[in-house]
Amino acid sequence: MVTNFISEKAKLGKNVRIWHFAYVGDNTEIGDNVKIGSLAHVDYNVRIGENTMIEGLVYIPPLSRIGKNVFIGPAASLTNDPYPASKKMIGVTIEDGVVIGSRAVIKAGVRIGENSVVAMGAVVTKDVPPNCVVVGVPAKVKYSREEYDKKKIRWENS
Repeated sequence: MVTNFISEKAKLGKNVRIWHFAYVGDNTEIGDNVKIGSLAHVDYNVRIGENTMIEGLVYIPPLSRIGKNVFIGPAASLTNDPYPASKKMIGVTIEDGVVIGSRAVIKAGVRIGENSVVAMGAVVTKDVPPNCVVVGVPAKVKYSREEYDKKKIRWENS
Protein backbone atom coordinates (compact mmCIF):
# COMPACT_ATOMS: atom_id res chain seq x y z
CA MET A 1 0.00 0.00 0.00
CA VAL A 2 1.44 3.37 -1.04
CA THR A 3 0.56 6.29 1.18
CA ASN A 4 1.13 10.01 1.25
CA PHE A 5 0.37 12.33 4.08
CA ILE A 6 -1.43 15.41 2.82
CA SER A 7 -2.81 17.60 5.56
CA GLU A 8 -6.53 18.27 5.51
CA LYS A 9 -5.56 21.92 6.05
CA ALA A 10 -3.50 22.04 2.83
CA LYS A 11 -5.01 23.72 -0.24
CA LEU A 12 -4.26 21.98 -3.53
CA GLY A 13 -4.86 23.55 -6.93
CA LYS A 14 -6.15 21.76 -10.00
CA ASN A 15 -4.18 18.90 -11.53
CA VAL A 16 -1.69 18.62 -8.65
CA ARG A 17 0.22 15.34 -8.72
CA ILE A 18 1.88 14.06 -5.56
CA TRP A 19 3.93 10.87 -5.84
CA HIS A 20 4.60 8.06 -3.39
CA PHE A 21 5.42 8.67 0.26
CA ALA A 22 5.35 12.48 0.01
CA TYR A 23 4.33 14.80 2.84
CA VAL A 24 2.42 18.10 2.60
CA GLY A 25 1.90 20.00 5.85
CA ASP A 26 -0.78 22.21 7.37
CA ASN A 27 -1.71 25.52 5.78
CA THR A 28 0.36 24.87 2.69
CA GLU A 29 -1.01 26.21 -0.60
CA ILE A 30 -0.08 24.52 -3.86
CA GLY A 31 -0.95 26.07 -7.23
CA ASP A 32 -2.37 24.40 -10.32
CA ASN A 33 -0.35 21.84 -12.31
CA VAL A 34 2.28 21.27 -9.60
CA LYS A 35 4.12 17.94 -9.42
CA ILE A 36 5.74 16.74 -6.19
CA GLY A 37 8.02 13.71 -6.38
CA SER A 38 8.32 10.66 -4.19
CA LEU A 39 9.62 11.12 -0.65
CA ALA A 40 9.46 14.91 -0.91
CA HIS A 41 8.66 16.80 2.29
CA VAL A 42 6.75 20.07 1.92
CA ASP A 43 6.28 21.40 5.43
CA TYR A 44 3.61 23.72 6.88
CA ASN A 45 2.87 27.31 5.78
CA VAL A 46 4.55 26.87 2.39
CA ARG A 47 3.30 28.53 -0.81
CA ILE A 48 4.05 26.96 -4.21
CA GLY A 49 3.11 28.65 -7.50
CA GLU A 50 1.54 27.00 -10.51
CA ASN A 51 3.41 24.82 -13.01
CA THR A 52 6.19 24.02 -10.56
CA MET A 53 7.98 20.66 -10.45
CA ILE A 54 9.51 19.42 -7.22
CA GLU A 55 11.50 16.21 -7.67
CA GLY A 56 11.89 13.36 -5.19
CA LEU A 57 13.63 13.67 -1.82
CA VAL A 58 13.34 17.48 -1.80
CA TYR A 59 12.91 19.18 1.57
CA ILE A 60 10.96 22.45 1.67
CA PRO A 61 10.78 23.89 5.19
CA PRO A 62 8.03 25.92 6.82
CA LEU A 63 7.57 29.53 5.70
CA SER A 64 9.12 29.01 2.26
CA ARG A 65 7.70 30.75 -0.82
CA ILE A 66 8.17 29.21 -4.25
CA GLY A 67 7.09 31.01 -7.41
CA LYS A 68 5.54 29.84 -10.66
CA ASN A 69 7.29 27.68 -13.25
CA VAL A 70 10.04 26.57 -10.88
CA PHE A 71 12.03 23.33 -11.12
CA ILE A 72 13.63 21.88 -7.98
CA GLY A 73 15.90 18.91 -8.66
CA PRO A 74 16.19 15.69 -6.67
CA ALA A 75 17.35 15.86 -3.06
CA ALA A 76 17.65 19.66 -2.94
CA SER A 77 17.30 21.06 0.58
CA LEU A 78 16.00 24.42 1.63
CA THR A 79 16.52 25.44 5.25
CA ASN A 80 14.65 27.70 7.66
CA ASP A 81 16.92 28.11 10.67
CA PRO A 82 20.13 30.08 10.10
CA TYR A 83 21.36 29.24 13.63
CA PRO A 84 20.09 25.73 14.49
CA ALA A 85 18.43 25.05 16.80
CA SER A 86 16.99 28.51 17.43
CA LYS A 87 13.45 29.53 18.27
CA LYS A 88 13.12 31.92 15.31
CA MET A 89 12.73 30.67 11.75
CA ILE A 90 12.59 32.21 8.29
CA GLY A 91 11.85 30.50 4.98
CA VAL A 92 13.52 30.62 1.59
CA THR A 93 12.04 32.63 -1.29
CA ILE A 94 12.37 31.24 -4.79
CA GLU A 95 11.02 33.58 -7.45
CA ASP A 96 9.33 32.66 -10.75
CA GLY A 97 11.19 30.68 -13.41
CA VAL A 98 14.03 29.46 -11.17
CA VAL A 99 15.88 26.17 -11.69
CA ILE A 100 17.45 24.49 -8.64
CA GLY A 101 19.83 21.60 -9.40
CA SER A 102 20.02 18.27 -7.64
CA ARG A 103 21.40 18.28 -4.08
CA ALA A 104 21.66 22.07 -3.90
CA VAL A 105 21.38 23.51 -0.39
CA ILE A 106 19.78 26.92 0.21
CA LYS A 107 20.34 28.79 3.48
CA ALA A 108 17.40 30.13 5.48
CA GLY A 109 16.28 33.63 4.53
CA VAL A 110 17.91 33.58 1.08
CA ARG A 111 16.05 34.88 -1.99
CA ILE A 112 16.71 33.27 -5.38
CA GLY A 113 15.99 35.90 -8.03
CA GLU A 114 13.64 35.43 -10.95
CA ASN A 115 14.86 33.15 -13.77
CA SER A 116 18.08 32.24 -11.98
CA VAL A 117 19.71 28.82 -11.92
CA VAL A 118 21.34 27.18 -8.91
CA ALA A 119 23.75 24.47 -10.10
CA MET A 120 23.63 20.94 -8.75
CA GLY A 121 25.46 20.60 -5.45
CA ALA A 122 25.74 24.36 -4.94
CA VAL A 123 25.52 25.76 -1.42
CA VAL A 124 23.69 29.08 -1.52
CA THR A 125 24.45 31.30 1.49
CA LYS A 126 23.49 34.70 0.03
CA ASP A 127 20.73 36.13 -2.15
CA VAL A 128 21.01 35.28 -5.85
CA PRO A 129 20.32 38.11 -8.33
CA PRO A 130 17.77 37.58 -11.11
CA ASN A 131 18.78 36.02 -14.44
CA CYS A 132 22.07 34.45 -13.44
CA VAL A 133 23.62 31.04 -12.78
CA VAL A 134 25.35 30.31 -9.49
CA VAL A 135 27.72 27.39 -8.88
CA GLY A 136 30.02 26.09 -6.17
CA VAL A 137 30.50 26.06 -2.41
CA PRO A 138 29.72 28.75 -1.50
CA ALA A 139 27.71 29.54 -4.62
CA LYS A 140 28.97 32.38 -6.80
CA VAL A 141 27.69 33.90 -10.04
CA LYS A 142 29.26 32.07 -12.98
CA TYR A 143 27.32 33.38 -16.01
CA SER A 144 23.93 34.67 -17.18
CA ARG A 145 20.65 32.80 -17.60
CA GLU A 146 20.82 33.76 -21.28
CA GLU A 147 24.13 31.87 -21.61
CA TYR A 148 22.63 28.92 -19.68
CA ASP A 149 19.68 28.76 -22.07
CA LYS A 150 22.04 28.80 -25.10
CA LYS A 151 24.08 25.94 -23.59
CA LYS A 152 20.88 24.01 -22.90
CA ILE A 153 19.71 24.40 -26.51
CA ARG A 154 23.12 23.30 -27.83
CA TRP A 155 22.98 20.25 -25.54
CA GLU A 156 19.45 19.34 -26.63
CA ASN A 157 20.37 19.64 -30.31
CA SER A 158 23.65 17.72 -30.16
